[in-house]
Amino acid sequence: MDLGLAGKVALVTGGARDVGAEIARTLAREGAAVAVNYRGSKAGADATVAEIRNKGGKAAAYQADIADRAAVTSMVDAVIKDFGRIDVLVNNAGLAQRQRFLETTPEAWKSQIDVGLYGVIHCCHAVAPHMVRQKAGRIVNLAGDSARVGESGLSITAASRGGVIALTKSLAKELGRDGITVNLVALGFIETAHSEPEWLAANRDKIVRMYPLRRLGKPADVAPAVAFLASDAASWITGQVLSISGGYSTAG
Repeated sequence: MDLGLAGKVALVTGGARDVGAEIARTLAREGAAVAVNYRGSKAGADATVAEIRNKGGKAAAYQADIADRAAVTSMVDAVIKDFGRIDVLVNNAGLAQRQRFLETTPEAWKSQIDVGLYGVIHCCHAVAPHMVRQKAGRIVNLAGDSARVGESGLSITAASRGGVIALTKSLAKELGRDGITVNLVALGFIETAHSEPEWLAANRDKIVRMYPLRRLGKPADVAPAVAFLASDAASWITGQVLSISGGYSTAG
């Protein structure tokens, strides 16, 4: 693909591994300089940055817990200082805790909502003013498809990400006049090296049957769509939810 991202700067939250790292690598291949955010996975972030640089791209790692508004503000200031601008914000970082609702605790509610909803709000609120001044920008949010259709065992996660869908649609209406698009990619089960291996092994056959395409997703299934929504090729697409889920949300 040639999506015309050369000269653009992208900030990818949770970019140290799995889907976030694949998005960072894909944006870099399309020519963007990439700020790779991480909370605790410094080694993963450094490895993603090194891979991008070794292939001739531009990247740097930035530590911040997106649940901490002050940390997000400092991170965004650092990215602007280092790269001069932010053209693309990919809100990929999230926190999911699989547990039946009546077994959850207020502490678990807070941690998931602080990252899954407030984290996205913090990042959008810190980055959007820079995009408004530029009269251009792309915000791409990611959330599990449970936010759209619900899922047993993920009630709090689904609730927090359902809020991100509402935020996406509202910001699209509010920021469109400044040339900023805001869209969301809703994901089915993406299998990675960190995908609850014991639970997945015990439930794989049952899970796969929920997907019409009869397989789980891979990070490489997600990143091209994010790159497209981050590009000028998607300049008249905003406020939309794109489900990349192997048909999960259409399954009966």
